[in-house]
Amino acid sequence: MARRFCVALTGGIGSGKSTVASIFKKLGVAVVDTDEISHELTSKDGKAIGKIMDAFGPEYIEDGKLDRAKMRELVFSDADSRKKLESILHPMIRHEVEQGIATCNSPYCLIVVPLLFETRHYHDLADRILVVDCSENLQVERAMARSSLTSDAVHAIMKNQVDRSARLSGADDILLNDGNLEELESAVRLLHDGYLAKCLKNPF
Repeated sequence: MARRFCVALTGGIGSGKSTVASIFKKLGVAVVDTDEISHELTSKDGKAIGKIMDAFGPEYIEDGKLDRAKMRELVFSDADSRKKLESILHPMIRHEVEQGIATCNSPYCLIVVPLLFETRHYHDLADRILVVDCSENLQVERAMARSSLTSDAVHAIMKNQVDRSARLSGADDILLNDGNLEELESAVRLLHDGYLAKCLKNPF
């Protein structure tokens, strides 16, 4: 795989990772999103469906795709099941990420990895780690607004993620997302200019 300057984008649930990634994409940056890849793998007749059915049984597959709500309930309550699912999905996702980086057609590549610090699977690909940050109250508010999750469900997800301080301490760059979209776009453009400069200074 050809070496490419890569920025790993992460953040807690509801922090605004998808919004930030979309802004980078509008600026012409190639974006490889591990969540999108995971959804493709577990969608109707996706590449991971057969292995998931073999490991968990047909009751976790509905109309040819993963029953996400049922699987989420299982893996949040049973660590062994979570590890079993990860052992199926993570290698497949990693392969797709590497393919995405190899075919990247922009000066640098943005890899969106929500669980970057939890899994540590993509640190070897990242030249910079960018953390999108906001208050925990705002995380809960946003996560509830965009989905059918309750406050308790959002807090349960947050408990399975590293805490905010650990995430921030592992960041090379921090993007505070507690304002309006115009402010966020301006902050992303500044980061983008900085990453472009790093690419020119250290071409791969």
